[in-house]
Amino acid sequence: MMLTPVTLSELPDLLARFDRNLAADPSPLVPMARRVLDRIGATMRHAADEALTLSQDRRHQEQAVALVESFGMGVLWEPPTGGYTWDGSLLRVEMEPSVIVHDVAHLQVCAPERRTAPDFGLGAGPETGLRREADAAMTVFGVEREMEEALASLLGILWEVELDQPAICAFAEQNWLEGVDTPQARSHYLKILGHLHRFGLVDDSGRPTRALREEDDHTFLSPLVIPMAA
Repeated sequence: MMLTPVTLSELPDLLARFDRNLAADPSPLVPMARRVLDRIGATMRHAADEALTLSQDRRHQEQAVALVESFGMGVLWEPPTGGYTWDGSLLRVEMEPSVIVHDVAHLQVCAPERRTAPDFGLGAGPETGLRREADAAMTVFGVEREMEEALASLLGILWEVELDQPAICAFAEQNWLEGVDTPQARSHYLKILGHLHRFGLVDDSGRPTRALREEDDHTFLSPLVIPMAA
């Protein structure tokens, strides 16, 4: 859910301010991070309305489902309210294309032993019908869960860019533009993008790869729970 509403007409200013914020950071990751931000921003031309509503385009949904199937995930053409969003083998795909792509990213960033767990062992997704059962299968909690969600968020957005879909809508909806002038927003974005790069989930240009994470939760998530520098 978007914390502070953002409109299409506000995006150029917000993106320019975020870019200036990134440029002030000494991290060697900054050039790649700025190119990634530029590619995300360029998708605003596909936004359907001023409110940056997530796409409902059937063509986008079909592209998203093709991505799902390319990763070997099964597909069930019904809404997630009928069960789990991801039941360990099938993804319910009667939902926004952006959400479908986000779940592909979840497959990539979760631990191998959780790929077959309901909703990836993270608890019930927003659309999941079997909420109690999904929450009972949760094995990642607290900050670690939040960090894995952030990794899936940004990786899914980068897949939307590759599919030439309105990735900027999810970027805003998932609060990557919240506090664009602050060190915290800059540090969080660089931290998550850098982690994806470190583990081969994005390449040197910041584009998503087809890698699946192989590391256990401690190895993969522990570096992310260290408090971010201001």
